[in-house]
Amino acid sequence: MKYQLLFLFLSICTSIKAQDLEKHQWKHRILLIISEDETSDLVKLQLELLDESVALNERKLVIYKLHPNRYRIVGSNKTDWIMDSTLYDKYNSEGHEFKTMLIGLDGDVKLEVHDVLDSEKLFATIDRMPMRQRELRDH
Repeated sequence: MKYQLLFLFLSICTSIKAQDLEKHQWKHRILLIISEDETSDLVKLQLELLDESVALNERKLVIYKLHPNRYRIVGSNKTDWIMDSTLYDKYNSEGHEFKTMLIGLDGDVKLEVHDVLDSEKLFATIDRMPMRQRELRDH
């Protein structure tokens, strides 16, 4: 009985963390910056290249930094780290030192690179997506 309750508790906690990205589905595109090393120069460079808030907002892009034991949303008012490895384990199961992933409005992975992603390639990829094309037509 004790183990069943522990399993249930762990399942609920894992489900809550997984929902962190699901809350964005159909509202935001997500860019995951995944790195083993929190002080990585690649992470710093990636964030510098994406310092275009107008272009990010226009494309409904939310950026997450994922590290082995914690993650957070970049640029949000809440700067606290969430102490959890679920997202890192899910999106970096291959164990890459550094990776950038784009997740579309539908929740599917649209782009994955194992190096720094320049903003031109990111924005071009997003701008070719059917939902983005519709957004551009509707404005």
